[in-house]
Parts: sequence; structure tokens; C-alpha cells
Amino acid sequence: MADLKELYQEQILDHSKNPRNFRKLEPADRTALGRNPLCGDQFTVYLRMEGDRIAEIGFEGQGCAISKSSASMMTVAVKGKTEDEAERLFDRFHDLVTGKEADPESLGKLAVFRGVSEFPIRVKCASLSWHTLKAALEAKGSVSME
Repeated sequence: MADLKELYQEQILDHSKNPRNFRKLEPADRTALGRNPLCGDQFTVYLRMEGDRIAEIGFEGQGCAISKSSASMMTVAVKGKTEDEAERLFDRFHDLVTGKEADPESLGKLAVFRGVSEFPIRVKCASLSWHTLKAALEAKGSVSME
């Protein structure tokens, strides 16, 4: 089990230090700003849609290793997905970080965040970018994790 935890830590640190899709996407069809005022994490998610499919996604902002790596891995996971597929993945990820997901391994690399459920204060860190994605998909513009 220690080897698995080390692998998970390595993946989180890698995505935090070398975030994928960390850029302002111009032009973007949909954009949302997400904030966690309790810790100062803040991200903007940019989407370029082709019909109901996420053709391109990018994000900018700042946050802890958990929030930044979650945003990075989210962009990789949802790129190319339809809005419905991204919404379902949001629900499953949220269940994962809140300890409700029955089959974490079916989420692939996102399963690295399963331990977050043991630290309730970190749930908002891991889910901030996901809530911001959802706000962008719903054209809400912003979300606050108060």
C-alpha cells in the first residue's frame, strides 16, 4: 500500500509542478472563475466547444498542489467529452473526493484523489476546478467554494 501512496503522491506532484493545459484559451466560448476564499485558491477555466463537445480546455490561476493537480488532471480527463459525459465525470469525481464512489479505480488516474475524503478541508481544494468547469458548462461565469 505504501508504494501505491507514493505513486499517487508522485502523480499529484507532477501535475502540480507541470500542469497540463495551463494556459488562457483564446478564443474561448465559455469561461468561469472559481474561488476558494478560505485558502485563496483561484482558477479560471476556459472552454472551446464544438457543438456539445469540449474541443479545447485550458485553465489559469493559483492554488495548492491538490487544487492545481486536480485542475490539470481534470482538463486531460474532460477534453473531447460531451457536456453530459463531463457532468457525469464531475458527479463521479465529487463522489470520489467525498468518499461515496464505490469503484474508484474505474476513474483511472483520477483515483489518486480518493484519499482526499479523509481530509474534509481538502475536498474543496480538489473539487474547486471541477465546480468551475461545471459553472463554465452552465454559462454561470463564477463559483465560490465558501
